[in-house]
Amino acid sequence: MAGYAKALEEFDAALPQIEALLGEDDLLLLTADHGCDPGTPSTDHSRERVPMLIYGKNIKPGVNLRSRATYADISATILDILGVDKANTAGKSFLCEVKK
Repeated sequence: MAGYAKALEEFDAALPQIEALLGEDDLLLLTADHGCDPGTPSTDHSRERVPMLIYGKNIKPGVNLRSRATYADISATILDILGVDKANTAGKSFLCEVKK
């Protein structure tokens, strides 16, 4: 558990540097590919849902996207940002919900 806490502290300390590099239209999306409960003795995937944080100068503050139907919503949103056709994706973009 101490290693997990140290890794979080190091990442938290790096966030201001990352934020400083963001341009006016950039978007920072933080998530994971699976959930792990640090309180369990195993390192196996122990949570079905993962947190997701979105930050950017053109992102509305305080938007709650709630639980999404699929993790593929993230990839659909990234495709939306890049202007790529999303017709063959299983997810639904949430860009319009968060962008100012």
